[in-house]
Amino acid sequence: MQGKIVKGISGFYYVHAAEAGIYECRAKGVFRQQKIKPLTGDNVEIAVIDEKEKTGNVEKILPRKNELVRPAVANIDMALVIFAAASPQPNLNLLDRYLILMQLSGIPVTICFNKMELLSSGERQQLAGIYEQCGYPVLFTSARQETGIETLREALAGKTAAASGPSGVGKSSLINLLQPQAFMETGEISRKIQRGKQTTRHTQLIYIEGSSYIMDTPGFSSLFLPEMEKEELRHYYQEFEPFEPECRFLGCSHASEPDCGVKAAVERGQIHPVRYENYRLLYEELKGRRKY
Repeated sequence: MQGKIVKGISGFYYVHAAEAGIYECRAKGVFRQQKIKPLTGDNVEIAVIDEKEKTGNVEKILPRKNELVRPAVANIDMALVIFAAASPQPNLNLLDRYLILMQLSGIPVTICFNKMELLSSGERQQLAGIYEQCGYPVLFTSARQETGIETLREALAGKTAAASGPSGVGKSSLINLLQPQAFMETGEISRKIQRGKQTTRHTQLIYIEGSSYIMDTPGFSSLFLPEMEKEELRHYYQEFEPFEPECRFLGCSHASEPDCGVKAAVERGQIHPVRYENYRLLYEELKGRRKY
């Protein structure tokens, strides 16, 4: 039987098999010998031990499309990064850090601003424009008013998405609207492992419908940039690229050099000043890192 690991904890792997439910499985010892650890999101083959008790063994891990280190997950089709549109004000520097991490992993991102009811349509347009200008899809939702949920569902159709974002932005509320059974499934796993609320600290993959899954990851309040040279940072701001031929200096950092095409584009309104300011702050952060 094939399925997808929706949670791994304390050596147990909880595998969702389409139309059959969740099986509590152990991994074969051969994985340990090969130093392979099953990950949430892995597509696997399992051997059922007890159908009534829904137990089994993970026999085979199917080839992975990709793999993230933090959180430790596999086979992500897209990252859904959720921020509040207001209350709290979205920390766009933190959002840019996340976008860089996902670019490094080669995972496309869709940005979702929840609590859309707190902004006027003009304010929403202004916020969306910052990221749509550089190629990111932007959605607005209201978990409180239950609006934008079908648009979000369409964006997730047929995908395994990792939902990430700061705590308190309504991530869990949105997931519960997408799949009202989500917390029942979480409860089912909790009963099996008898850990109750402690399981919420772990990454959980939730089945929505068809071949759509959403991964609820622990909230973050800060993100460190990966190890990279400051000169590499500009490659993660793709909207800079069309204007770089206008720079006087080859390999211009777009920070302090004169006759910089990127800075000129910011002044003309062709690059959003918020994005450029975040770039400048992150560049200075990388510049200030001590090398050992």
